Amino acid sequence: MLFFSFFKTLVNTEVTVELKNDISIRGTLKSVDQYLNIKLDDITVLDDLKYPHMSSVKNVFIRGSVVRYVHLPAASVDTPLLEDATRREAAQASAKARQG
Repeated sequence: MLFFSFFKTLVNTEVTVELKNDISIRGTLKSVDQYLNIKLDDITVLDDLKYPHMSSVKNVFIRGSVVRYVHLPAASVDTPLLEDATRREAAQASAKARQG
């Protein structure tokens, strides 16, 4: 759930989503769910000459299972906070494993 929580903090940030079929789409992240399904508004396709049929599309819903990468602006990532959250989640998982 760490990545879901992290992605929720990026709503209204411009991101680039690279799909498994090699299409890269840049747009404003409008929503994300627990399956990392992504809704982007005001999109542009990075290789519009290769995918001209996408030029008229302005909003997309991307199923999480087709996402290869999500490129984020470095300024939007609070690295120390993310590292701390990762350590806490790992410690909780370790404590649960010892109890059960």
